[in-house]
Amino acid sequence: MKARLADLELRLVAADPLQRIHLIQERRNLERRIEGASAEAEDDLPELEKAFVVVAADYGSRKGIDYATWREAGVTAEVLQKAGIHWSRRS
Repeated sequence: MKARLADLELRLVAADPLQRIHLIQERRNLERRIEGASAEAEDDLPELEKAFVVVAADYGSRKGIDYATWREAGVTAEVLQKAGIHWSRRS
């Protein structure tokens, strides 16, 4: 959606007045969808974290994903600890 939004911004520059109205509305619609998706993701985060904690150690072990990789992907040390994934674990 963000890429589409950036494309809309470029198209707005060369748009005729009628196209501009439609593009502005499309931009507003996309901005609302992005805001809504962000809010939903924040609301779901505790549930997603619980589910991650249950499966992450086994999944990471099977796929060769180590602690540093999880951290680089943005998983907090606290969540990894809850999942039983420790920095000393090697793949």
